[in-house]
Amino acid sequence: MNDCLFCKIVGKKVPAKIVYEDDQCVAFDDISPQAPIHFLVIPKRHAASVAELGAADAGLLGHLMLTGGTVARQKNIADDGYRFVINTGKFGGQTVFHLHLHVLGGRPMHWPPG
Repeated sequence: MNDCLFCKIVGKKVPAKIVYEDDQCVAFDDISPQAPIHFLVIPKRHAASVAELGAADAGLLGHLMLTGGTVARQKNIADDGYRFVINTGKFGGQTVFHLHLHVLGGRPMHWPPG
């Protein structure tokens, strides 16, 4: 997608503090962190949200979560815990329409989230 911010990050056309990259995904620090540690894990291929994925994408979703755990360990938040969030659609709080997994940690998380 030509106008997708996250596609531009994947294509290195927009700068980001990339903390992990492989053939399927990129992880980078959030520019508006909601916790002491807040990074995003995004697939390299464009998908607007999790709602447009199907059973064939289960491996991709699993890879995003496993990558989130890997980076959480690298950022030393794994022992105390962290939260995964995927916002889907306008009412779900999604503001960038490229699938992304938020990983938040470094402080206690509360429930309900909001």
